[in-house]
Amino acid sequence: MNDYPQTIAPVNQVEPVPRRIRAYVADRVVLDTTAALYVWEWPSYPQYYIPMGDIDADYLVDEHHERHLRMGMAGQFGLRVRGVHRPGAAHRYSHSEIDRIVGTVRFDWSALDRWFEEDEEVFVHPRNPYTRVDALRSTRTVRVGLDGIELARSASPVMVFETGLPTRYYFNRTEVRLERLVGSDSASSCPYKGHTSSYWSAHLGDRVVPDVAWAYDFPTPPLLPIAGLIAFYNEKVDIEVDGKALVRPITHFS
Repeated sequence: MNDYPQTIAPVNQVEPVPRRIRAYVADRVVLDTTAALYVWEWPSYPQYYIPMGDIDADYLVDEHHERHLRMGMAGQFGLRVRGVHRPGAAHRYSHSEIDRIVGTVRFDWSALDRWFEEDEEVFVHPRNPYTRVDALRSTRTVRVGLDGIELARSASPVMVFETGLPTRYYFNRTEVRLERLVGSDSASSCPYKGHTSSYWSAHLGDRVVPDVAWAYDFPTPPLLPIAGLIAFYNEKVDIEVDGKALVRPITHFS
């Protein structure tokens, strides 16, 4: 059993998006809408479905191909913007058991260069309106180890509580045994925290455990308390909080 709250939206739930949504390709606005829909194709987070009238039709290329997708029948479109061509970038729903999405367009996230909610850039996928992400200072003692070797210890961690994920514990760099960590070229992004600035693998004698820790040097404004701190994947290391060992969660990494 997980010791953190799960997401609550059922698959196929549809809700209005109260935020202005814009997306760009090659510095051109492809879509600009205040009438998008959240559609949960899976429980963790929704996708944006965009009214056709809020998309610049000059950039859409009808590929004259109808596909039966899980949400219904949809025509396939590419994007062509200032010499950039991205085939199969979008699908316009013509038939669905969910009436509200008929006539809307679902874009592949990566087919567009940049997405914005109001004037804040969003990464990876839409933010789930039912997800909270809080970075809270704590005076609980947190220890991170692996194969009996201590990697970090703090009595003043910052704890990040994110709906659907285990608590992440962030340490000052002076509280981390950096001699046991070696930088890697890995990187990741989060809709709520932004882009990572560093990743580290653990070196334990002859054993290397890849990408056990990361940092956000420039997180999004709500997560500024974690700026420059180092966190470890609960799934890859052993964590104790106030002397109590945590069970390693089985979850996707984020």
